[in-house]
Amino acid sequence: MAVAAPAVRPGARSRPGLVLALLVLAVLVVAVAAPGLVTRVDPLAADPLRALAPPGGGHPLGTDHLGRDVLARVVYGARHSLGIGVLATALAVGAGSLLGLAAGLATRLAGEALARLFDVLSTFPELLLALLVIAITGPGTWNVVAAIGIAQIPTYARVVRAQTFVVRRSGYVEQAVTFGHSRARVVARHVLPNVVGPVPVLATMGLGQAVIATSGLSFLGMGPQPPAPEWGTMLAESRDYLRVASWVAFSPGVALTLSVVCLTVAGRHLQRRFEGRTP
Repeated sequence: MAVAAPAVRPGARSRPGLVLALLVLAVLVVAVAAPGLVTRVDPLAADPLRALAPPGGGHPLGTDHLGRDVLARVVYGARHSLGIGVLATALAVGAGSLLGLAAGLATRLAGEALARLFDVLSTFPELLLALLVIAITGPGTWNVVAAIGIAQIPTYARVVRAQTFVVRRSGYVEQAVTFGHSRARVVARHVLPNVVGPVPVLATMGLGQAVIATSGLSFLGMGPQPPAPEWGTMLAESRDYLRVASWVAFSPGVALTLSVVCLTVAGRHLQRRFEGRTP
C-alpha cells in the first residue's frame, strides 16, 4: 500500500534569495571583523609598476592607479563603509528611541512640540541633513557617524512615539499604575519593552541607507580621507580611469550594491515576521 508523502507546510519552503542574502552578509561581517582572513594583502601597499593592472595573477580584481590591490581595498573598505553605517544607525536608534519615548510620555504641549520638530526634520532628505551637519563639524570619520546618525533620528523617533501612544493606553500599563508602581518602573518594565518592537526591522533597512550615505559622503571627500580604503572614496578615485580600467570602480560598486540589497532583503523578511505574514 502506498504511503502518502507528508504535506509540506508553506512556511517550510526554502527561500534561496534570503539564504543568499544571509550568506553575503556573513561574508561582510567577516570582512569587517577580521579582514585578514579574507586576504593577506596590505590594502595600502602601492606598486607603481603594477598600476591599473587588469584582474589576474596575484591581483584577482586588478590594481588601482597606484598599484594597490583592489580586492584588499574592497575587503578592508567594508570596515569603514559598514562600520560607519553600523555606528550611525546605533546612534540614531538610541537617540531616536529616547526622544520618541519622551515625546509619547511628555505633556501635551511638549509632546506636540517634539512631534512637529520630527515632522519638519523628516521633510528633508537624510543626505541633505547629513551634509548640513558635515558643513558645521567638518569632514572626518566620526563627524560622518554623527551626521548620518542625527539625520536618521527622526525616522525612529516618530515610530517610537506612535507606539508609545498605543502602549501607554493599554490595559496592563493602566493596571501597573493602579497598583501604585512608580512612573520610572512602569516605563522601564511595561512601556519601553513594548514600543521598541518595530525598531530592529527599521534598523536593518536603515543600515542599508546609512551605508549608502556613508559612501556618498566619502565620494564627496567628506568621509575617511585617503589613503584609507572606503568604497565611496574608491569610487571617487576611479572616476578618471573608467575608460581604461573599469574594474577599479566595478568592484567597490558591486560590494556597495550587494551589501545594501542584502540588508534590504533581510530587513523585509524581519518585517514580514513582525507583521505575522511569515512563520
